[in-house]
Amino acid sequence: MQILFPVFRFSLSSLFLILPFFLWGTTMVVMKGVLAHTTPLFMAGLRLIPAGILILVAAAFMGKSQPQGWNAWLWITIFAFVDGTLFQGFLVEGLVKTSAGLGSVIIDSQPLAVALISSWLFKERIGLYGWLGLSIGAIGISLIALSDNLTFHDIHLFIPSIAELSPYDMLLSFTENGEHLMLVAALSMAVGTILIRFVSRYADPITSTGWHMIIGGLPLWFVSGISESNPLINLGFSDWFILGYMAVFGSAIAYGLFFILRFKVILSISVH
Repeated sequence: MQILFPVFRFSLSSLFLILPFFLWGTTMVVMKGVLAHTTPLFMAGLRLIPAGILILVAAAFMGKSQPQGWNAWLWITIFAFVDGTLFQGFLVEGLVKTSAGLGSVIIDSQPLAVALISSWLFKERIGLYGWLGLSIGAIGISLIALSDNLTFHDIHLFIPSIAELSPYDMLLSFTENGEHLMLVAALSMAVGTILIRFVSRYADPITSTGWHMIIGGLPLWFVSGISESNPLINLGFSDWFILGYMAVFGSAIAYGLFFILRFKVILSISVH
């Protein structure tokens, strides 16, 4: 029993570590299907705001304190804009133009960016095996994201053609590519993951997560209201069921677990 119990604890903790990424991956698949019946920015806001309310209700039952003071709300607002508005906005717009599987792989590359940014900002040591793992991950993601039809001859022609484009045309070309938008979304989430370190200095991480989802979702609904039309008219019963899964499991539970685990890692590093 003394041997099996640590193994069980390790397996359970490992499950919680990978569970957010499993939930996000399955959520990407179901979101891709619902996008045919609604608009992207409306769906992005619907993924955030109800989930944020659920997290705040859970935090209240847990006796977590609400944010206090300007510093707390300032960091939560920055956190909300980067990890809420930008991340979900670029994610859904990218999902319109790429597959759910490829999009999920690109989004899940954000731990690579988190490791690199953390090593630069906070001098966190990665080590030889860490760098090896990051390199393998980056190469793997690049190979998956690379188009099957892209050859070295295509790249040779592509580079001078890019140089001839105006900045506006380059920006337009960038936003028309779903993989590019997914990459920006991954970078936004990576920066948001770093920001939780600063947010947690002034506010409880669970309530902060709930508020950042609500605050980050409101601009998405605002932009949706002025640029998208009839986001609800084609939604059926099965679509609402999927949207419920997206908000509860793909956002409230996944985000809650992810940032709680991230906060525990930050706390352990600061203690040691």
